[in-house]
Parts: sequence; C-alpha cells; structure tokens
Amino acid sequence: MGPLGNNRGKRGLVADINVTPLVDVMLVLLIIFMVTAPMMTQGLEVDLPEATTKALRQQEEPLVVTIKKEGDVYLKKERMTPASLQQQLRAMPPETKKEGIYLRADKNVPYGVVTSTMADIHAAGFDKLGMITVPAEKDK
Repeated sequence: MGPLGNNRGKRGLVADINVTPLVDVMLVLLIIFMVTAPMMTQGLEVDLPEATTKALRQQEEPLVVTIKKEGDVYLKKERMTPASLQQQLRAMPPETKKEGIYLRADKNVPYGVVTSTMADIHAAGFDKLGMITVPAEKDK
C-alpha cells in the first residue's frame, strides 16, 4: 500500500470542540461576579451636615372626611349631609384645595356611599384625595 492507502491503525482528526475549559472559565467568572456584586451595591459613606432650618410648612391638622359604619359623613368632627359637605368644601380657599384631603371610611360601608362621597369631594374642587387605611396584618 502506498501513502494514500488505508489508515486503519491511525486515528483521524477530531472536529469536536472541547467545552471543559469553557465551562471552567465560566464558573470562575460566575464566582467572581457573585463575590463582587454585593460590594458594588453598597453606598458611599457620607457624613451629612446638620440643618437648622424649619420643616416645610404643613397644615397642623389635615382635612379628613370620615364615613362611619352607619353611613354618617363627618368633616373633621362635624356631622354633615352630602349636600352640606360639598357646600363646606366648595367654600374653602384654593390653598386648602391644593393641599388635598383624606377620606377615612369604615370597611363595612357600602361601596356606593364611598364613591358618591369621593365624587362630591372631587366636584368641590379637590384633586388630591388620599385614602386612610390600616396595613394588613401578616399571617404568623
């Protein structure tokens, strides 16, 4: 047989990619990123100066509309009808209307009563309406 003959005893070229070194490099990179990631998220320590200025001006007592379980509506601590509530809210100065109003309703009050009161508040010119709630208790 000549040089181009049958090469049964010799091994041919292997065209497969050896992925073991690739996996090793990827695992090392993963470990490096896992170790350095918590260090990168820490903030810088800054010793902040103390301020002697007053706090921003706020109302002493926020404006609160309360709806009791029976459906009675109160502005601050005065009982109101829906018409008188809307009349009282309309008569307030624009500065008060810009600061907003809070609505506190019993959870047993029908949904329709709450939405109609919200509509009355909005119709009186209050755009910022906050709902007062109690955080849900976590299961133990």
